[in-house]
Amino acid sequence: MSKIRILVVDDATFIRDLVKKGLRSYFPGADIEDAADGRKAQQILAHSRFDLILCDWEMPEMSGLELLNWCRIEGALSDVPFIMVTSRSDKENVVQAIQAGVSDYIGKPFSNDQLISKVRKALVKAGKLEASASAPAAPRPAAAPVSESAAALAAAKKNEAKSGAKPMGRGQGHLRLASGNLSCVIKAISLKDALLVVKRTEKLPQVMESAVLDLEQGDNAEIARLNGYLHSVSAFEPKPDSEWLQLNFRFVDADPQKLDYLSRLITANSIGGV
Repeated sequence: MSKIRILVVDDATFIRDLVKKGLRSYFPGADIEDAADGRKAQQILAHSRFDLILCDWEMPEMSGLELLNWCRIEGALSDVPFIMVTSRSDKENVVQAIQAGVSDYIGKPFSNDQLISKVRKALVKAGKLEASASAPAAPRPAAAPVSESAAALAAAKKNEAKSGAKPMGRGQGHLRLASGNLSCVIKAISLKDALLVVKRTEKLPQVMESAVLDLEQGDNAEIARLNGYLHSVSAFEPKPDSEWLQLNFRFVDADPQKLDYLSRLITANSIGGV
């Protein structure tokens, strides 16, 4: 069987590197290329043939949906497996992708097992990989814990009263990890990162773990989905058995709309209404 060729498309360098690392761990002989947006991917696809395309949805220049539509009308690319990798999990977005001819869908954040399972399934279906090849065990879905936002906010206020710390903003959000979902308080936020407070669970969040931070925005309560990774994890209270954790969440999005949203949050110096 010839060498498998995969194109990874995402505007976030961290996500591209994460996906490529996961793919190479399971397909060590694969030829994997990447592109920072749909336009660059289009240029690569115009002169190179790939067995699979893994593509983000929200990107500058050309979105993943636009690239998918272009691929499906191009004769040489119309049957190439196309997997959308995105934090857009709304039903209408899924329907849009299906109507455009998407092969499969991976929601951010994702585990390496989830990624490999989807890729392997698409390659087997396309006849590029033998079905008998070893496959990773199917991951067990993690149940979302009960919301603890109000309690986390109270703990944050209590801790700050002792330390005298004054955060830039205040508000609540929802942190989505591959291992499960956590309600959180946004203690501070900038264009580069956010300081989050979450209730400690049995499974601790891991440094460098990819995640998505969901924030409500606007009068219609639309959700802003900010992609990133955990840069640091520490106890929020000054004791080893702290009930709360403080997470430094680094953003990886280069989407102008998301950066504009973050700018407005910071300018307002308060995120109580997000």
